[in-house]
Amino acid sequence: MSSIIRPTPGQRTRRLVVLAAAVFAIAVPLVQNLGGLGLNQAEFAEDGNSTLRVAGYAFAIWGLIYAGVLAYAIRQALPQTGESPLLTRMGLPSAVAFFGIGLWIIVAALNLKAASVVVIFASLVALLLPLLSVAGLVRSLPRLDRERLLLVWPLAALAGWLTVAAPLNLITTLTAFEALPAALSPDLWAIVAIVAVTVIALGVTAVLRTLAYPLPTAWGLLGAFVAEQADKPAVAFTALGGAVVLLVGGVLLSFRLRPGVERAR
Repeated sequence: MSSIIRPTPGQRTRRLVVLAAAVFAIAVPLVQNLGGLGLNQAEFAEDGNSTLRVAGYAFAIWGLIYAGVLAYAIRQALPQTGESPLLTRMGLPSAVAFFGIGLWIIVAALNLKAASVVVIFASLVALLLPLLSVAGLVRSLPRLDRERLLLVWPLAALAGWLTVAAPLNLITTLTAFEALPAALSPDLWAIVAIVAVTVIALGVTAVLRTLAYPLPTAWGLLGAFVAEQADKPAVAFTALGGAVVLLVGGVLLSFRLRPGVERAR
């Protein structure tokens, strides 16, 4: 449950940094799309998407992610929002991740493929590792606690999407550079990537036990199924299987404990 402890001046500064990073993350794609500056996300992915694709509609999830990011950033910046261990621990990591997803739009518009891989993995790691480190606190929150809804859900959802987007970005870049190792065929590399994403996402879900994380990852895998089912059925149905595993596993893992059974250490 959220603390009523008032934030210190340093903590208030951190909250403003988080809010500024969230505004940056949301404003950059708006400016890029409205101004037609550089490549859009679809054009950027077009060069190298022959190994693994995701249907374009799947990227509509960014609307929900941005809404969650904004809700989290505004709520944590409000003077009446008390400081809490989760706010303290996730503040700067969330700012790094928000800045990273905004920066990714810029490097993609400039067609800087290698830089895009570094940026997206850095954003994922910056957010996911701190989330895992506070998993006990996350699991101890009641189902409808405000901090669960307005901190855990937005940040876990962003981490879940980046879990599938980062490997996709990597495999697309390697394909564009013709740098996929010849040990496996492109289809097998796509299957390896899908299986790896599924295993990692299921493991993270087992630790966090919140549906907010596996749902976006499963959504991305469903997008791969839709995009590849006509031309690459083996890849497509591997993606579909991964999505089903994450959906079923996510529900079972997220609800196997009743609220209040586990307490934060």
